[in-house]
Amino acid sequence: MTQVKSISLLRASFFLAVCLLFPVGAQAADAPAPAAQPQVQAQKSGQTAAHNSEAYWRQVRSGTPGVTTVRGTETGVLVSPDGNTWRQIRNGPVTFYGSLLVIVVIVAIALFHSRKGMLRLSEKPTGKSLVRFSNWERSVHWVVAISFVCLALTGGNMLLGKYVLMPVIGHTLFSWLAGFGKFIHNFLGVVFSVGAVLMLVTFYKDNIWHPSDAEWIRKAGGLVSREHVPSRRFNFGEKIWFWLGVGLFGLIMMASGLSLLFPNLFETRYAMQTAEVIHSIAATLIFCMSLGHIYLGTIGVEGAYQSIRTGSVDETWAKEHHQLWYDEQVRNKVGKGA
Repeated sequence: MTQVKSISLLRASFFLAVCLLFPVGAQAADAPAPAAQPQVQAQKSGQTAAHNSEAYWRQVRSGTPGVTTVRGTETGVLVSPDGNTWRQIRNGPVTFYGSLLVIVVIVAIALFHSRKGMLRLSEKPTGKSLVRFSNWERSVHWVVAISFVCLALTGGNMLLGKYVLMPVIGHTLFSWLAGFGKFIHNFLGVVFSVGAVLMLVTFYKDNIWHPSDAEWIRKAGGLVSREHVPSRRFNFGEKIWFWLGVGLFGLIMMASGLSLLFPNLFETRYAMQTAEVIHSIAATLIFCMSLGHIYLGTIGVEGAYQSIRTGSVDETWAKEHHQLWYDEQVRNKVGKGA
């Protein structure tokens, strides 16, 4: 009898315990996790979590500065919308119209040469030479010329390489070439800048306006008529290249390139993007001008390349291309002889 009572009491205790524990377990299972509770409430109310909010990311992309412990210019800006504008300008009109201008200039030079050919001397060389460029002048010229050609190739690759070279040589080889080219570009940019400044200082006196330049302008240098127009040491066409090409566009390239090479000079991203666009435009213009200069100095005019390679020219060449300079050299020789 006692044993039956004990079993009944044990069953009653077990049943009571189950009844007490079951509601607690059910409530715990139904209650959401603490971390997920705000998201569940947001979904029930029809809202989106803050980090997934469209308005939140719209504000981030607006360029509005946030809160940060990092000190400096624009350190609070997570996303700069000006970057997309710069990319569209650089990869759009700068690349398209710049490439178009280069093609037009090359085609124009090719057509001109095919019709007119090389401008040759009308008389035979005398065998007597005049010193046209000193060793210092030729050294300065070749430093600028060689560094400029390398800068044009590496810079052109950075601007157009992904459209021209990458489809041909592939991504991997192009990435190596572009990385190496960028290193060369940065180094030779300094060399070109120093050389260009030395060139401006060395040749500026002979590139000042002279009344004879008006006659050269009127006859277009005799390029079309093949007439030899008298000029001093440098004709007006060479002066345009000197002041506009090396002077104006060269200095613009140097200033903008310096800001790109040393970004701490201009800390804002907008200043860097503007400098890059200006640098690309100036580089394209000076490259197009250089094509004409290179053409006339090599296959366009007979004897022109010899003058910068050896520093000397024949008297016939001097008389036919730079008559006034030739007369000055003759007078100087006579004066020294007297």
